[in-house]
Amino acid sequence: QVQLVESGGGLVQAGGSLRLACAASGRTCSRYAMAWFRQTTGKERESVARILWSKGLAAYSDSGKGRLTISRDSAKSTVYLYMNDRKPDDPAVYYCAIQLGRHAVPWSFGGQGTQVTVSP
Repeated sequence: QVQLVESGGGLVQAGGSLRLACAASGRTCSRYAMAWFRQTTGKERESVARILWSKGLAAYSDSGKGRLTISRDSAKSTVYLYMNDRKPDDPAVYYCAIQLGRHAVPWSFGGQGTQVTVSP
């Protein structure tokens, strides 16, 4: 079983920056990728960024391009999401997820998420 613990959320001013972290522990030996998802009230959770663990290759959703940077620290088994230029419509709960395998393996969530609120 894998445990995921998100941190780093909070209140940020519009135009400001924030960095989220997610530490993975447990049975991560088959980890293929990790990702960040966001969810706003009344909407489904959506992927905003993902990273292939072994090569560090990143990919972003259209909404995340240009203002998000995902990275990972293999030694710490931690994935980060750096968010800049926050907009007032950006508040959401961010969750990290892990993919334990390459082919058609669904994302697994485990953390409580971390809330990001943007003030005008």
